Amino acid sequence: MGIVAGLDSSPDFTRIVVCDADTGAVLRQGYAPHPVDTPEGSGRPSDVDPQAWLLSLGEAAGGGLLEGVQAIGVSAQQNALIPLDAQGGTVRPALVGGDKRAQVAAADLVDALGGREAWAQAVGSAPQAAQPVTKLRWLAKNEPENARRTAVLLQAHDWLVWQLLGRPLRRTTDRGGASGTGYWSAATGAYRPDLVELALGHQAMLPEVIGPSDAAGTTPEGLLISAGTGETMAAAFGLGIGLGDAVVSLGASGSVMAVHPEALTDQTGMITSLADATGMHLPVVTTLNAVRALRGTAELLGVPDLESLSDLAMKSTPGAHGLVLLPYLEGERTPHLPHTAGTLAGLRRESMRPEHLARAAFEGMLCGLADALDVLRGRGVEVRRIFLLGAAAELPAVQAAAPSLFGAQVVVPQPADYAAIGAARQAAWALGVSQGALDPRNPPAWQGAAAQVLEPGEELAVGQAVRQQFVSVREQTHPGAFRP
Repeated sequence: MGIVAGLDSSPDFTRIVVCDADTGAVLRQGYAPHPVDTPEGSGRPSDVDPQAWLLSLGEAAGGGLLEGVQAIGVSAQQNALIPLDAQGGTVRPALVGGDKRAQVAAADLVDALGGREAWAQAVGSAPQAAQPVTKLRWLAKNEPENARRTAVLLQAHDWLVWQLLGRPLRRTTDRGGASGTGYWSAATGAYRPDLVELALGHQAMLPEVIGPSDAAGTTPEGLLISAGTGETMAAAFGLGIGLGDAVVSLGASGSVMAVHPEALTDQTGMITSLADATGMHLPVVTTLNAVRALRGTAELLGVPDLESLSDLAMKSTPGAHGLVLLPYLEGERTPHLPHTAGTLAGLRRESMRPEHLARAAFEGMLCGLADALDVLRGRGVEVRRIFLLGAAAELPAVQAAAPSLFGAQVVVPQPADYAAIGAARQAAWALGVSQGALDPRNPPAWQGAAAQVLEPGEELAVGQAVRQQFVSVREQTHPGAFRP
């Protein structure tokens, strides 16, 4: 079919990959940081001039990188909100991120609709600090004149696609991006304009939600631009995950997502019901504590880095001589324990050694993520294979314990720009459909991510015993934490 490009505009940089449209092989790539000075501690959602994203894109595409490219897909940071006036000008800089003040706006919205369950029924999740719907409420309360002038609402990938197409009258988005706004329902596939009005104080024009293989349009130069999507959905598409697959991301906090054929409504608020970039659904469960529990343990033990903590943990054995760490250091979202603290249980004289505490930290982090996986499994989500992402996924202590604690095959993909690759794959899909070479229901079958595959093997029974030990301590400390 030719060659295609995928660009990923993250909060800090733009990456572009140019790929063979048939195989997905990366032919060349570009990178540029965003020329942005994001104010920290400003007491409000951070402001970014979206023109910075265009400048970064232009720099990343320099040197003839896009020469011969026939189609482009756009992935971008989720939750950035760009309010436009009736003439298409930006009312104010884009609102990105989330902070303490946005949390107040989120709580206001939860109360205004009648609680978390009402929101879950309406759009699949309760408002969170970073979501566009929460930013609208913040805007209405703190900048009423800007709120009044706001006539059109776009997210980052919507805005970039619109710019690449020459700012046409038609503005588009995709199911994945729309599902994170807080005013579009993945279950019904429709906007909730009443929630925009609830947050902003009046209606606003929303972009048309187009299908996964649809083109948003063609540039004046004849370059096809695909629908675009959010970074999470693009990365899942770039990894090539499908039914039976889950992705566990190890950042300071953790997240678990899986592909599922239908939207999940969860009255407890633990599941965020997103749509993916293929026409399926992407339920997500988030934990507040993942790698931050490892970093805290490393500081406590006086070891210099996570690699050293991993080496120390490998000197212990599964179960950490009875030590169990409930890693709820920042409170916890899964289970919903916002005001709790971490717990270290099972202290005996023989277990009070650095290597056992190190091991308990790794097992506690992974068991917390296994709890999140079980939330999805409990709702009928099939999990046969788990992709493990993040720098900590490379640590030997993580790889030794994860398969048996998760009770499934674990795949550790080689580091790559999966969001950009996913955007390129979407571009190839739209290009193939436009040429009559691909089915709109089936994306191009690109080669999967190069990866290390880890099996539970003979360690499964031991790992499940460790997991049960964690569950017992959690139930004793926080009885009924996972009951609605």
